[in-house]
Amino acid sequence: MEQTLFGLTNPQVAILMMFIFIGVVLLGFPIGFTLLALGIFFGYYAYLDPTKIADSGIFANRIFDLVVKNTHSVMENHVLIAVPLFLFMGYVVERSGIIARLFDSIRMATANLPASMAVAALITCALFSTATGIVGAVVTLMGLLAWPAMIKAGYNKKFASGVICAGGCLGILIPPSIMFIVYAVMASLSPIRLFAAAFIPGMMLAGLYCIYCIIVGYLYPHLAPKPKLSELPPKSVIYKNLIVDFIPLLILVLLVLGAILFGLATPAEAAAAGAFGAILLAFYYKNMNWKNLKESVYLTTRSTAMIMWLFVGSWTFASVFSYLGGHIVFEEMFKAMDLKPWQFLIIAQIIIFLLGFPLEWTEILIIFVPIFLPLVKFYGIDPYFFAILIGLNLQTSFLTPPMAMAAYYLKGVQSKNVLLSEIFIGMIPFLFVVILSMIILHNFQGLATWLPDVLFGAETKR
Repeated sequence: MEQTLFGLTNPQVAILMMFIFIGVVLLGFPIGFTLLALGIFFGYYAYLDPTKIADSGIFANRIFDLVVKNTHSVMENHVLIAVPLFLFMGYVVERSGIIARLFDSIRMATANLPASMAVAALITCALFSTATGIVGAVVTLMGLLAWPAMIKAGYNKKFASGVICAGGCLGILIPPSIMFIVYAVMASLSPIRLFAAAFIPGMMLAGLYCIYCIIVGYLYPHLAPKPKLSELPPKSVIYKNLIVDFIPLLILVLLVLGAILFGLATPAEAAAAGAFGAILLAFYYKNMNWKNLKESVYLTTRSTAMIMWLFVGSWTFASVFSYLGGHIVFEEMFKAMDLKPWQFLIIAQIIIFLLGFPLEWTEILIIFVPIFLPLVKFYGIDPYFFAILIGLNLQTSFLTPPMAMAAYYLKGVQSKNVLLSEIFIGMIPFLFVVILSMIILHNFQGLATWLPDVLFGAETKR
């Protein structure tokens, strides 16, 4: 006879488990430990065998074995080795002074464009994003470098804030992305194919951001005044500085991505080479010292520990949720609706978009995306196309209040100079740009599937 909790069936207990998780996270509790705690609590109920308690005590429960096995699985996962290495690469680049030089060089090279500083900030964000998948690092650094420069040049605060927040969020989309490494492990997809699938859509979104800024600068020059060209150095000096500052980092990024996409190295091997290359660049620019190295190691360790605990907690939570039949509830609901594939895609994206208001990308990815994965196969949707569509959608989780973390990162470094409401207003137009990019990708799925097929051949349908 099936046991019940307060008269609830097991699937109903699973749904209760999910809603408690959302409520606890909104109260501010750490995600990883919340997942683990709820997984153990509800798992103890799910795997409870009263006959064993009398013989072996209260710890005779399979949930404890499950936690140990999940922890061991995370620690021995070869794909996840790339996480700390890419993080270290990004933190070294951040603290080496390379990005500050790069922004200045691109700003001068694009001076003839409307909203040239905004375009320069977005290009810098896109390039920095290929060196790190850390949104907080990109927004924080650009909030210290580019935002004050734009305000000094007469840019509108709201517009400048939107540029920094939107550009900083590219870090979870443009490969090598930490988010897609996490997604690959969760969905049992190839991280290499996932990186290849994300490359064109990521660059497309960055390009759409730049086009939007150019249009704003052209139509409303008071929001983004043009610089005084007479104050710029000669073009020969500008181009020389651009080569010196832009090319070394670009070469490093292309080597890392190229090694991954062309199968010359695994993501972990390429990340190790990238980390070593970042150290060499820091020495080249004479910005590598013991303090910067120590801070980079500390931040890498802290971020890696958080991600690993997220995996342990999420796998425990997801295992218990599935065991109780939580996924079946959603699967049967969607299947009963008799939807066409395009209708399922729209509904799934609307749900994830709405979840971006109260939740961060980690909660959405870890808890709700696995619910949709079996349905992706059921509707015959390409799993890599679906992953990139999710990646674009999750940009909005950083740009929609109240959990718009990009806004809080910028507010944290410019607390006295801009209101949180001004940042939120400035981000709204970029939300529509993200939605436009999702519509384009939905109608031209080859943007996500063409490059992986060219590099690795068409994958056998699952």
